[in-house]
Parts: sequence; structure tokens; C-alpha cells
Amino acid sequence: MGLLDRLRDLVKKGETAVLTPDTPGLKIVAEAFDPVVADSAVLAGSPSWVSAAPAVLRHHLLLPPGRLAEAAAVLAQDGYELREESPDGGLTRVLAVRVQVLDALHCAQERSRMAGLAQRLGGDALGWDALQPEAPA
Repeated sequence: MGLLDRLRDLVKKGETAVLTPDTPGLKIVAEAFDPVVADSAVLAGSPSWVSAAPAVLRHHLLLPPGRLAEAAAVLAQDGYELREESPDGGLTRVLAVRVQVLDALHCAQERSRMAGLAQRLGGDALGWDALQPEAPA
């Protein structure tokens, strides 16, 4: 039985489908673009965030166009997908995206890691946001 067959069986059984960055109905539940505000404060102040549920974590980066392949290779080692958004001056706006359960410690570690990566590549880390499915009404 292949992966697609197993996923279909999960959905048919009424179990929760696997969250992906492309899951329909995602909404931003937390965002951190001010480096002065701690990630723990961001999460604590986000009433829509469900702490036990997986979320799509998106780091917003500005990177030189010639360094995107290098960034993608480094990020892929930790399960991130690099998605190109748009040109922004001489840099390219990109998203480093992966699904994970969020907590303040890991958000802070990843924010720091993204800042270091962006700096090494000649770019900038703007911040992060997290998306989760909208709760049923």
C-alpha cells in the first residue's frame, strides 16, 4: 500500500488529515516580526494558536538570488522547503516552510538560526509566522 493510499484511508476513516503547507483553510495564528518581542510572548499572546497541534512555520527571508540554491540545500537538511516569493530590490523574498508543533524554545532557536543563515548568505531574516487550520464553527 502506497503513501497516497494510506492518506486516503485516514481521511475515509474520519481521522485528521496530515497538515501540509498547502492545506486549504490555513490562517495565521502567530507572527513575530519584531526582534524585540520574545517568541514566548508572541505565542502567549496568540489566542488562535493551538499549542498541541501542528502548525506551518514560515520564516520570511530576503536572500541574494544567486544564493537561493545554497539556502535551499542547507534548509532541506532540517525539513524546510524554500519557496520563492518575489524580488525585493537586489534580493529575493523567500519563505522557509515546514510543519511542526510550535513551542517558544524551538521558535527562538529557529529564528536565531534563520538570522545566522541569512547573514552568512548576504541577506536578512525578517521574522516568522505560523499557520493552522481554522477551527470548525
